[in-house]
Amino acid sequence: MRVLFLVLLLALVSSHAQKTAMFQKFDKRVLKIREKLHNLKDKIRKKLQLSEAQNVVLKDLLKYVGNITIARISSRGDSITAINGNSNGIGELLYQGDIVLTQQQADEIAKDIENGQTSRSKRQAFKDYNYPNTIWSKGVYFYFDTDAGAGEQVKRAFILGAQMWQKDTCINFYESNKASPRVRVISADGCWSYVGKLSQEQQDLSLGSGCEVPGIAAHEIGHALGFFHTHSRYDRDRFITLNTRNIEPGWLDQFNLESGDTNDNYGITYDYGSIMHYGAHSSSMNKEPTMIPHDPRFIETLGSYFISFYELLMMNKHYKCTAICDSQQSAQCQNGGFPHPRNCRKCICPSGYGGDFCDQRPPGCGQVLRADTKPNTFRNVVGDKRRGQVRRETYDICTYWITAPTGNRVEVMIKSLSQGANTDGCTLWGVEINTQQDQRHTGYRHLLYSFMMTVTASGTGPSGPVLPNTQIPTVDPRKPIRPGGPSGPNTQTSGSCTDDRKCTYLRSTNFCRDGSFPPSVKQNLCPTMCGLCR
Repeated sequence: MRVLFLVLLLALVSSHAQKTAMFQKFDKRVLKIREKLHNLKDKIRKKLQLSEAQNVVLKDLLKYVGNITIARISSRGDSITAINGNSNGIGELLYQGDIVLTQQQADEIAKDIENGQTSRSKRQAFKDYNYPNTIWSKGVYFYFDTDAGAGEQVKRAFILGAQMWQKDTCINFYESNKASPRVRVISADGCWSYVGKLSQEQQDLSLGSGCEVPGIAAHEIGHALGFFHTHSRYDRDRFITLNTRNIEPGWLDQFNLESGDTNDNYGITYDYGSIMHYGAHSSSMNKEPTMIPHDPRFIETLGSYFISFYELLMMNKHYKCTAICDSQQSAQCQNGGFPHPRNCRKCICPSGYGGDFCDQRPPGCGQVLRADTKPNTFRNVVGDKRRGQVRRETYDICTYWITAPTGNRVEVMIKSLSQGANTDGCTLWGVEINTQQDQRHTGYRHLLYSFMMTVTASGTGPSGPVLPNTQIPTVDPRKPIRPGGPSGPNTQTSGSCTDDRKCTYLRSTNFCRDGSFPPSVKQNLCPTMCGLCR
């Protein structure tokens, strides 16, 4: 018995020693890369400095944002940056808070920073000269290393996160600790992953304490599949403004933009509802927002735990799933959908649309509502109080379509919402109203305010899907709806055509011709000066 015990003890000690040595090697490599990039922090910070015109616009945007108090639900944190900030400082060691770079990737990024090469194509998906060897063309093999802390919560979160990607792509996930290459799922300090497939061997993905949430797992799996962060795209500054005064000093250089050598966004536009986008309060030193959308009504949308439609489209292109379906024999998808690579006779649909061809309301909770000349008020309760104040794995979602006579504007006002947990991205509950002309975009998500949205009815479908959702207790939004009278082709009201007093100064900065500001910002601030009056 003593011999057996001694052998077992030696085996355990040997295993522990091997894992300790492995993590020490990992830590040394991460520290080396972090030091390399940290030495370039002054150049990064200089690039992140706002121009005088950008500061003027930021000040104006902040007026619309108001005061948002973010709740803290979990002691470990409720976002990746918060969790990693509370996980032995791992967030400050990793690239952009949760990415482990290879030496080659770090060298390429450092070279771009040193050369100032950030003015090339708009990029997001990892696509260097090794592509397509950097994608999991034969499927993603993974296993859970229980000796490295991967318990039942980690397993469940990873599996649900993988299913979020698998069900609407051609990417398959297989559990195996023998196949190569493979992902080893562990529970180390924080939530993190490598970007893309690295080699023919093994790479790690960590879901540490606090990260055992399907949305967080899907974010880290998104990295492993080949995605960088949405807010690091080259064209980020056309859609959001960094409020650098609010960013933790040690995190400022984490907001570096990607360049064109290693990434490609396949011509797909920026989506505020991306699961690969951090929340508006990420890395904040004072609980104030660090990222402000140029359309400030998207402030609560940043930091989503839902994979956006445009992300699914990009991932399908990155893995060549869209080439599977023959355009002549596939489903003729409506409302921006595209043929499903697992069944070409059906479509992958934007949020709020369903059916085989994206021409129907999704099944389940919700209904079609018709706006009248007088306000109609209805109450909706989403969730089940009997489940208690416990976070669930999945969401309860109701989808409402609001219709009106063609050419009429539909006004939707949220008069009140039951009190709940306020988190970036509405990750626990919220209401989304999509008034975008391009319905493939994520809509406005809200959980704090009473508000009104206006959208023009097209006569070809809903004027704007409304999607209350909850992952915790019940949500109780009350919504008056009514047509607001005839309208032109705009999807939302344009407001008065009066220039802000700041425009006198902005004229000297060539504001109207500055491509870093989208038309919506110019329309809101200086419509007359920029020739945008309608």
